[in-house]
Amino acid sequence: MVDNRERVRFFKFAVVGAVGSAIDIGVMNLMTQAFHLPLVLGGSISFVCAVTNNFFGNRYWTYPDSRSRPLAHQLGMFFLVNAIGIAIRIPILRYLELPLAGVFQSMAHLSFDTADALAKNATLLSAIGIVMLWNFYINRHWTYNDVD
Repeated sequence: MVDNRERVRFFKFAVVGAVGSAIDIGVMNLMTQAFHLPLVLGGSISFVCAVTNNFFGNRYWTYPDSRSRPLAHQLGMFFLVNAIGIAIRIPILRYLELPLAGVFQSMAHLSFDTADALAKNATLLSAIGIVMLWNFYINRHWTYNDVD
């Protein structure tokens, strides 16, 4: 059974993740819409921005008692977990976007540009959800395993 501390930690992790997701989505849209980068590149840049935010949010708010490890060491652990997360994320970004754009364009009778923008965001949200599950479990049991 999960104790109350773990529920609170999961809630805090989710809040930090929601802020990170907003950063991720905002930067991805900036990169793909304003700078016309491909989704994989724009989504990778946005991912790094979100991960940086999430590390500091989790270190100082979700797991404030985890600071027994040096900052650089824990940051390295966090980024390693997230590097695996991006390896999970990139195929999702690469292979889900185009089919979703086709679905949005044909079923909702949207213009290509609108369908493409919706597909990028839906693809990113799918990747965020899947990778969040990986990140929480591994970070809790490895990066922040010094917390009772």
